[in-house]
Amino acid sequence: MSGRFRQTQASLHTWSGLVVGWVLYAMFLAGTVSFWREEITRWTQPEIGAHQPADVDVANAQRYLQAHAAHAAQWDIALPDQRGAGVSVSFRDKATPRTATMAPIFLDAHGEPINVRATEGGDFFYRLHFDMHYMPIFWGRWLAGICAMAMLIAIVSGVITHKKIFVDFFTFRPRKGQRSWLDGHNALAVLALPFHLMITYTGLVTLMTMYMPWGADGSNGSRNALFAAIIPTYVTPAASGHSKPLVDLRIALDTAGRTWGGGHVATLKVTQPGDASARIVAERAGSDRISSNLVTVQMDGTTGAVIAASRPESPGVLTRGGMIGVHAGRFAPLEMRWLYFVLGMAGTAMVATGLILWTVKRRAQLPDPARPYFGFRLVERLNVAFVAGMPLGMSAFLWANRLLPHGMGERAAWEIHTMFIVWGVALLHACFVSPRKGWIIQFALAGVSLVALAIGDVVIVRTDFVWIDLVIAAHGAVCMAIAWGVARHTPVSTKLRKEAKSASGRKEHA
Repeated sequence: MSGRFRQTQASLHTWSGLVVGWVLYAMFLAGTVSFWREEITRWTQPEIGAHQPADVDVANAQRYLQAHAAHAAQWDIALPDQRGAGVSVSFRDKATPRTATMAPIFLDAHGEPINVRATEGGDFFYRLHFDMHYMPIFWGRWLAGICAMAMLIAIVSGVITHKKIFVDFFTFRPRKGQRSWLDGHNALAVLALPFHLMITYTGLVTLMTMYMPWGADGSNGSRNALFAAIIPTYVTPAASGHSKPLVDLRIALDTAGRTWGGGHVATLKVTQPGDASARIVAERAGSDRISSNLVTVQMDGTTGAVIAASRPESPGVLTRGGMIGVHAGRFAPLEMRWLYFVLGMAGTAMVATGLILWTVKRRAQLPDPARPYFGFRLVERLNVAFVAGMPLGMSAFLWANRLLPHGMGERAAWEIHTMFIVWGVALLHACFVSPRKGWIIQFALAGVSLVALAIGDVVIVRTDFVWIDLVIAAHGAVCMAIAWGVARHTPVSTKLRKEAKSASGRKEHA
């Protein structure tokens, strides 16, 4: 491979990573945290009790709904899996439009409603990593797609340009300035290279009909027609006007499991409860299978007999669902979920070291390193604000979850606002101090904030998800270690100037 072509790929790698690097960092960090989406949501709602068996949750939910919504047009029952806790119910009156959002009601182990704080929990980070925030979802997803494509280009061009990339993986030279950053960046890239390729490509596949709609439009007429063919839907009959008791929903739970040949129910939707035309639709839990495609079964609401079930998936539909499932990792058992998380953090660090490497590499090439041009200063400040400022903002989100009043209006939204306010302050702070001070102060604040939050949560709140507090504390310790390392670090250029000055002094006294 010619050196000219390799140099071209090096430039492509550098600029495709830098231009969207800050958004990619946010996407990687939020997406990595989202591998614990259910656990974070559970942590942010400590009022919910311990996990109950599914049949107990269903019996409690049915008893509550029959007592408080016997004449509703629809019931929805959301069952937690082993990663969460607390069953939630919602219902829609006959006068309420079908498109209306029904507020969930959480039930305790005895089937009584719980006053649960309003929060987006882990769902916020999940949505942030591909929907963004404070912008229309359509534009947020297009921005995520553009950044993911740039990431894919950066990965491929990075492999091409580093002819000794696998050798460099086993090489790390500390305290060597640019060389150390390059070694670290290479090691993080090679460590999880298959994961980086998989997570980036499958991320694009999740929204492929949005980015490339022509295949769906050509074969099905429109994307809506394609999804109508993929997603199972059932005809729901109108109320007959004849009362008939609803079957015990525990029977529907068992029937659905047998229909699927084993598996767990995620939601039960009951239409026209108490009427002879009642129907029950059970949706299978996403953790049961790799494919993310929806699997359902419809049953008669008065007998529990199966009326219809999801059709077998075509190879193309199954492949698409499998790629989305591999990307989200909902199927992953605990050990694999930890692997996803560790490799995701490696990817986050890879993006961060790439951004920092850009400034380290070019500072030595500046005519006056003490007075860099505006574009260089901008990159340095954005590096601080994103790499150190985002963890600080995320810690503010968790603090807001614990401190905002339960009955506060738009409480869930203000948890999110708090994160972005603190993140915005971090950006302003990075603009008015030197990058060195910015790194030290923001990482130190993030570290202290996370460790204090974890300690306070264990002592005061005493949730049954203590391991999450341990992970929070560990990340806080890492942030403080980074701040300490930056504070003690002496740049190579400064060392060289001191050595040159010392040598000059010795010559004068000789």
